[in-house]
Amino acid sequence: MKTKDELPDCPVATTVQLIGSKWKLLILRNLLARPWRFNELRKSLDGISQKVLTDSLRSMEEDGIITRTVYPEIPPRVEYALSGMGESMRPIITAMESFGTDYKKIMERE
Repeated sequence: MKTKDELPDCPVATTVQLIGSKWKLLILRNLLARPWRFNELRKSLDGISQKVLTDSLRSMEEDGIITRTVYPEIPPRVEYALSGMGESMRPIITAMESFGTDYKKIMERE
């Protein structure tokens, strides 16, 4: 996790720093539904490269937004899920979903 000194003074800038990329938002959206495995995420996010997904997941894990669970199986199974901190972002994503739905309805009428 980042230290207080590494974060911007503005709370909005802090949130943008943590989840402001397109891919992080879409990963977060998926993880709100359930835990996902790496390849499931990659297949569900059209256009994401393996490197960008790996980097995004690592960053989100370091920031305390997601958890990574490795199951001692052969072959190893790894699942990504929201942490408590990640779960607290549910209202943000829900608000974005509502805005996007409303915006599309308005644009269809014009």
